[in-house]
Amino acid sequence: MRITIFFIPAHYPKPMEPLTLVEARVLGTLMEKARTVPDSYPMTLNALVAGCNQKSAREPVTSLAEAEVQEALDGLKRRSLAFASSGSRVMRWEHNFQRAMVVPEQSAVLLGLLMLRGPQTAGELRIHSERWYRFADISSVEAFLDEMRNRSEPKGGPLVVQLPRAAGAREARWAHLLCGPVDVAAVAASAESAVGANGLAARVAMLEEEVAQLREIVTDLATQLGLSPPGHTDTNERA
Repeated sequence: MRITIFFIPAHYPKPMEPLTLVEARVLGTLMEKARTVPDSYPMTLNALVAGCNQKSAREPVTSLAEAEVQEALDGLKRRSLAFASSGSRVMRWEHNFQRAMVVPEQSAVLLGLLMLRGPQTAGELRIHSERWYRFADISSVEAFLDEMRNRSEPKGGPLVVQLPRAAGAREARWAHLLCGPVDVAAVAASAESAVGANGLAARVAMLEEEVAQLREIVTDLATQLGLSPPGHTDTNERA
């Protein structure tokens, strides 16, 4: 018996039709929940609406209707970025981002975070990615960002852009290009305005979030090592 083996050459996608802001939010939410709550994934439409509109880890916070999310899913399905799962009484959805875009997991994680939280620095991306993927250091985050920024046209073109550093900011932020070219001037002006009006409050909120995430990480490590979590006294100490 003769067995014929067909080899399919590797190829990269053609430049994709830009996503709408709602499509980006829906896609980012699917990518997030696949990694952070795998037991609830694939997602029903109702769960996806709630995930898109949640108050935490979203910038900006939205109030999308079920019809808007369904329309976005249809658009993502047309681009092969999402598909509906069969075998359930309720239709469930999952993303197909890495395969459709031909990017490694690390790049997909960074793009998902940028879609959900807006422009961020490499340091912010590393902290926010903790529940998705643990980067060794900021340098590794920057390496994947640089790779996506310099992505050649035959591979689909750049996926991110580095924004000019805003006045008063120590680091430059990065933005994704999945919704098309970024109006760098407008984003920079918006960032400077935010720094002037709400800079301190925003910084405090971000630091509080970072502390909470770091506390969760330390508690997990203490549990794995059999140690008492920080802030708890060891009840087994001898008098």
